[in-house]
Amino acid sequence: MKRRPRSPIVCLVTDRRRLPAARAGDGPACDALVELVRAAGRAGVDIVQVRERGLDDRRLLRLVEGIVSAVEGSATRVVVNDRVDIALAAGAGGVHVRSEGPPPMRVRAIAPAGWLIGRSVHRPDDVRPAEQVDGADYAICGTVFESASKPGRRPLGVDGLAGVTRAVSLPVLAIGGVDAGNAALVAEAGAAGVAAIGYFADGWRDSGQFDLGGRVGALRLAFDKGRGLAYFQGIHARR
Repeated sequence: MKRRPRSPIVCLVTDRRRLPAARAGDGPACDALVELVRAAGRAGVDIVQVRERGLDDRRLLRLVEGIVSAVEGSATRVVVNDRVDIALAAGAGGVHVRSEGPPPMRVRAIAPAGWLIGRSVHRPDDVRPAEQVDGADYAICGTVFESASKPGRRPLGVDGLAGVTRAVSLPVLAIGGVDAGNAALVAEAGAAGVAAIGYFADGWRDSGQFDLGGRVGALRLAFDKGRGLAYFQGIHARR
C-alpha cells in the first residue's frame, strides 16, 4: 500500500497591520506579532513567512531577530519575504521570493547550506519555464479564494490551484481565504499544505486568549480529510 503523506505543511504569513495592537502603532504591533509567532511555534506551525512592508531596515531586522528568537527550540522555520540580507543578518532559516523576483537558483547560489527558499506563483504559467522554480523548496499559490488581504483580486479558484499543482513537482501551499472550512478542497486539488494571514492573525489578542493550537489542529484535520478523499478517488479512477 502506498505510504500516507505526512501531515500537511502549515505556513503563517505575517501582517502586523491585521493585529489589534496595530492601532497603537508599529512598535506595539511588532511586539504583538512576536508573541503571535511564539504561539505559532508552540502550536506546530511549520513555516513563518515574515512579510512586513513599510518598516525601515533597522526595525525590520529587529523584528525578524525577535521572531527567530521566539521560535528557538521549536521545529518552526522562519523565512523573510524578499530580503536575503535581512534574513542572513537575523539568522533566519531562509527567504521567500516573489513571483517577479529573481529565480530561486540565483538565490540558492548565495544562500547558506540548508536554507529554505520559497516562491510565489499565481497561475500555471508562473512555473514555466522551469527556471522560475528551480532551486526552490516549495511554492505558495494564490489567491485561491476571496481574501481580505487581496481585495478586488479575482480568485484563482480550486481549478486554478490544481493547474499549478499539476505543473510543478514542488510542494504547493494554497493561500488566500483558506481556512478549516475549505482546506479539504485545496487538499483535493493536490496542495501539500496551506499558508494564511487572517486565519491566524484575526482575533489574536496580546492576552493570549486565542486558541491558536486549536486553529492549527482544525486546519490539519480538514486538510487530511480532503487528502484522504482525493486518494480514494484516485484509486477508483484507476479501476
